[in-house]
Amino acid sequence: MSQEEDPELQIIKARKMKQLKEKAKLFEKMKEDETKAKTEVSKIDDKQVLLKYLYDRGDEVLKLAESQFPVQTRIIINRIVDLIKSGEIDSLISGGELLAIFRSVGLRIRVDTNIRIKEHGKFISFGEKLKEGI
Repeated sequence: MSQEEDPELQIIKARKMKQLKEKAKLFEKMKEDETKAKTEVSKIDDKQVLLKYLYDRGDEVLKLAESQFPVQTRIIINRIVDLIKSGEIDSLISGGELLAIFRSVGLRIRVDTNIRIKEHGKFISFGEKLKEGI
């Protein structure tokens, strides 16, 4: 009788081990997903902190940087926010200054520029003004 129970016990033990392994995998996956979620929230928070310090088209420069160099921009955002949190940066950052930061690390962000002239209460482009003069 004890010989018949041994195979049954082995089957039961194997089944229990399988269940425990599946639970462990599920737990690890949940833990990993939670870590990723915290990282994403941190990235969003860092961006919000930086946006509060930007003025004079700084948000436009940041949006262009994210579209052209997403990975590098996240790293730079994290570093700038670290400097803000540590108190090394305590003033607002203009769009030009942010552009200079990106260019100083070698990222050539393309910014569309338009020169407009106010004439008779309306704005016309510089190119149109030159055409009128000819």
